Amino acid sequence: MDDIILQTIISGLITGLVYGLIAAGLNLIWGMMEIVNFSHGESLMLNMYLAFFLFTLVGIDPLYALPICLFFSFVLGFIIYQLLIRPIIKAPMLVQVVVTFGLGIFLRSIAQFFWTPDFRTIKDPMVKGMVKLGGIYLGKPQIVTAGVCLLAFAFLYLLITRTKLGAAFQATAEDREAASLMGINSNRMFALAWGIGIGCVGVAGGLLSTFYYIFPEVGLPFALIAYVVVAVGGFGSVFGTLVGGLIVGLVEVLGGYLFIPSFKYALVFAIYLLVVFTRPQGLFGRY
Repeated sequence: MDDIILQTIISGLITGLVYGLIAAGLNLIWGMMEIVNFSHGESLMLNMYLAFFLFTLVGIDPLYALPICLFFSFVLGFIIYQLLIRPIIKAPMLVQVVVTFGLGIFLRSIAQFFWTPDFRTIKDPMVKGMVKLGGIYLGKPQIVTAGVCLLAFAFLYLLITRTKLGAAFQATAEDREAASLMGINSNRMFALAWGIGIGCVGVAGGLLSTFYYIFPEVGLPFALIAYVVVAVGGFGSVFGTLVGGLIVGLVEVLGGYLFIPSFKYALVFAIYLLVVFTRPQGLFGRY
């Protein structure tokens, strides 16, 4: 296999892991509550800024800042649920869309006001440079990002499938009224789902800050792709989110290499439409 093609495939897989981790949080929230979080990208943006300012003001490298980003995101998700989502949990879907969409606009506007629309980067992170493997060159930040994403997926999968909390999540997602009769506090499960869901974005944001531009609209394209990943992988499936992310990442990067770069997103959405029309619940969806 040509080295350039192989390098492109590996880059696509790494990109797909990032997309998958971002989408995992979105999918967890949807699987629990059937609410689409349209402020998901803005949560990513806030964590990228958090990692940036921790590095520039305090000197904490983004990798060391990942636990801080995770904690910040968990608290943010918990607060968003308690203040905004819980009061509208039984409201029509349009109300839920307006609330989460409005929250995204608010957070993005706050970022533009305080931090300006300027692009920022972390100049000298701890992990930098390239690694040569045969004829393939890979960025060290991207390699670390792939490893952390895999660990995060493993943790999330084990949490959902091997713990009592995961069993409570699944019971609440299947039938919240029956779960309540069994002594499971559905509001607590929903709040934890929002905390963990936004926590996934926090980890992804901290990782992306090491090699990606940081600006107020940075979360928009990632959130849009995350919606596609969820639809392709399957609603309510952590494994499906991982597979969907890898598929979308490969299609995007290979499409940009084999065709003109501006055509890559057309291929991504072509895959999305193909899956939606042939298997509406996604490849591994529960519904």
